[in-house]
Amino acid sequence: MSCTIGVPRPFADNETRAALTPQVVEQLIDAHGVEVTVASGLGAHAHYSDDAYASAGATIGDDDKAFAADLVLVLSPPPPERRRRIGSDQTILGLLQPLDSPEALGDIADQGATALPMELVPRISRAQSMDVLSAMSSLAGYRATLEAALRLPKFFPLMSTAAGTIRPASVLVVGAGVAGLQAIATAKRLGAKVRGYDIRDATREEIESLGASFVNLELDTSLSEGDDGYAKELEQAKQERQPELLRPHIAKSDVVITTALIPGRPAPLVINEAAVEDMAPGSVIVDLAAPNGGNCALTEPGTTITEHNVHIMGPTNLPATMPVHASDLFANTVRSLLDYLLDDEGGLALNFDDEVTDAMCAVHQGTIRNERVRTMLSDLPDA
Repeated sequence: MSCTIGVPRPFADNETRAALTPQVVEQLIDAHGVEVTVASGLGAHAHYSDDAYASAGATIGDDDKAFAADLVLVLSPPPPERRRRIGSDQTILGLLQPLDSPEALGDIADQGATALPMELVPRISRAQSMDVLSAMSSLAGYRATLEAALRLPKFFPLMSTAAGTIRPASVLVVGAGVAGLQAIATAKRLGAKVRGYDIRDATREEIESLGASFVNLELDTSLSEGDDGYAKELEQAKQERQPELLRPHIAKSDVVITTALIPGRPAPLVINEAAVEDMAPGSVIVDLAAPNGGNCALTEPGTTITEHNVHIMGPTNLPATMPVHASDLFANTVRSLLDYLLDDEGGLALNFDDEVTDAMCAVHQGTIRNERVRTMLSDLPDA
C-alpha cells in the first residue's frame, strides 16, 4: 500500500527552501503512486505557486494536514509542540540535526515514531545522489564567496586601467571539503589570488587542481583523516598550535573563508583574536562553521559584526539565500532517497541489511538505533 507524503511549511524563520518542488511531486506520484499533500504557500520563496503543486498532482492543505501524513518531509527538526503530536505510525524524513540537536530525535522516539535524518546518509558512491549535505555545502561555498566579494571594499580581480593597476584580492579558504572547494573555485572565477588549507594532506591535489596554492603548515597531520572522509578532530595540542601557525597566512589575506566543521562537535578554533587584529582594515571573514560556534573566536552566529576593523560574517543558512536552486537540489536528493526506500507499491520499506538504510535510520518505531545519538541523549542534563 502506498504511503502518504506531507510537506509542511518550514519551521525556521530564516528558511526559504521548499522540501519538494512541483517537478519532483509529479515524478514521485508517477513512479510510486503516492499521495502528496503540501502546505499552502510552501514554495512561495522559491517561486513555486500552489497552482503549480496542484497541477503536479499534490493536494494543497494547511500545515496540520501536511504534518499528518505517513511520511513528513522537513528542513529542520519540528518544534517541541509539533513533536508531541507525531503519531507512532509516522516517519519524519529530512534535516533533523541528529548530532547537533539530538533531543528532537529523543522526542520522536518517545512518540514511538521513526526518524530518518538525511545528514546520516553515508558518503559512498551509490548514495551520492542522496547526499543532501554535499549539495547544500556546494551552495554555501559559492554564496560565501559572493558575500565576501560584496563586503570587501576592494575588487577581487586584477584590473589594469588608465588610472593605475589594481592588484587582485588575496583569498584564503580553510577547509577543503565540498563547501571549501566550491569557495576556492568561485573565488578563482572572480579573479582573486586564492590559497587553500586543510589538515588533510590528501586535499592538496584537489586544491591545486582548482588553480589555488596549498598552504603548508609545520604540523603533523598524518592521523587527521577518518575512514568516512571527515577530518578527525585534532588532538588538543595540535588544536592549540594550528591557529598560531595559520596566523601569518591570515594576516596577508583580504578574505578568509572558513569551513572546518565536525558534525556533533563545537567547531574547531582556526582564527584567534590576535589573527583578526593582524588583518588589514576592511578585510572580511566568512565563517561557515557559525552554526556550531564558529572557527573564528569572534564569530557571532547569525549576524555580521566588525571587530578590529575586520568584518566577521557568521551565516547559519546560506543555501536559503538561493531558494530556487536550493529547493531544486534538496528535492532531487529526496526523490533519489525515496526511489531507494519505497517498495513496488509505494510503501516505505526499511531494509536494515542495506548499508544506506541502516546508517540513516536513527530511530525506528520508538527505538533509537544510532549509537552516537543514544549516547548524546544519555548525556543530556535532564536525561
